[in-house]
Amino acid sequence: MRFVVTGAAGFIGSNITRRLLDYHSDADVLGIDSFSDYYDPQLKRENLSTLDGRRFRLIEADLNEIDLATELRGVNVIYHEAGQPGVRKSWGSDFELYTNANIRATQRLLEAARTLTNLTRFIYASSSSVYGEAETYPTTETDRPMPRSPYGVTKLAAEHLCSLYASNFGLPTVSLRYFTVYGPGQRPDMAFTRFITAALLGEPITVYGSGEQIREFTYVSDIVEANVLAATAELTPGSVINLSGGSSVSVNEVLKVLERIHGAELVVQRLASVPGDVFRTGGSTASAKDLLGWRPSISLEAGLRAQYDWKKSQLEFGAR
Repeated sequence: MRFVVTGAAGFIGSNITRRLLDYHSDADVLGIDSFSDYYDPQLKRENLSTLDGRRFRLIEADLNEIDLATELRGVNVIYHEAGQPGVRKSWGSDFELYTNANIRATQRLLEAARTLTNLTRFIYASSSSVYGEAETYPTTETDRPMPRSPYGVTKLAAEHLCSLYASNFGLPTVSLRYFTVYGPGQRPDMAFTRFITAALLGEPITVYGSGEQIREFTYVSDIVEANVLAATAELTPGSVINLSGGSSVSVNEVLKVLERIHGAELVVQRLASVPGDVFRTGGSTASAKDLLGWRPSISLEAGLRAQYDWKKSQLEFGAR
């Protein structure tokens, strides 16, 4: 089996890559990553450091610039994890980065994919950000998307492209809507890594808004499992599936769990809410259960403890 993982050096992409190499004895994985400077590229290189000597090849390049038709030849499954992340940075002049990385790159990848004769699945990493302030909770895949940030708009646009290529060309796409993924290796700008790092260093934890915002947090190994299942499940081309962890807790409740894990009182600094942030996310996983046979298995406390232990180990070795 030949796989391509775009964004292979990122948090989720590297976990998918590692799982493919462990799960398939005959896996041949091509990773593509531009090593953008959204956060320290060295952290991404460390994500791939354990893959030396395995059936893995890395191309360090922008999806908008390489000859995709040549590089994808013979591929069976594409995992499209690449993209420009972050709600807060997607406003203003940075929006061009988001249109290029999230929309244009996806369209180029789809164009190359539709020429492949052996392709059995194109899996796109979408986001719960497409829902914005959803009309109902738990939100289903048929509820109206209403993104509240430029980032969410670009993720929805790329998702629509996947559906268009499925309906017009029969491309076997599926879009998986991730609800806030966490765990060891999470990006340094994301809330749990920021919270844990501050706690371990004895610094104030910065929280935007009141902390009463409710989120669904999904552990990274559960996300990876769903991606593996999506590669072989019987799916209608163009399907859209929520991947939601089932936690449905406020940020303040997360801080209480973290305080229990840390074993000491946390200092919290509250700042104003950020444009584009929503008050609540929470997705129905009925379709994931029916179509993929998937359900989340890692509790919030267990997952948060694993991420805490990972970050603590990093800091002990001098990483920040």
